[in-house]
Amino acid sequence: MSVNYADDIKRYQPNVDEKAVAAIVKHLGIALKSADASLVSCSSKDELATVRESWLKKKLGLTDDDAKLDKVIADVCATMKAETRKSRVTFYYLIAEKTGKLASLAGA
Repeated sequence: MSVNYADDIKRYQPNVDEKAVAAIVKHLGIALKSADASLVSCSSKDELATVRESWLKKKLGLTDDDAKLDKVIADVCATMKAETRKSRVTFYYLIAEKTGKLASLAGA
């Protein structure tokens, strides 16, 4: 099954950076093969802590305090609240965009 992540992202952001999408997909790798791991649960505190630690801090290199990073995650949860199955690729893309890190993901 081929998933077009860019099409999903376009529901929230019409101008999708394909290189950034490819970088996110590469970063997530095998996790995307698992239906559960390919989704983000905004109702799980453990899940959101993992997003903060692994994606915002480690991958994006953000050094803001946890409260500020949690606010970014909460904002993306709010943006995607109508979506019962939140794609991890879309979620991570929207976070990268919100924090100004898309260009670094795309290698620009």
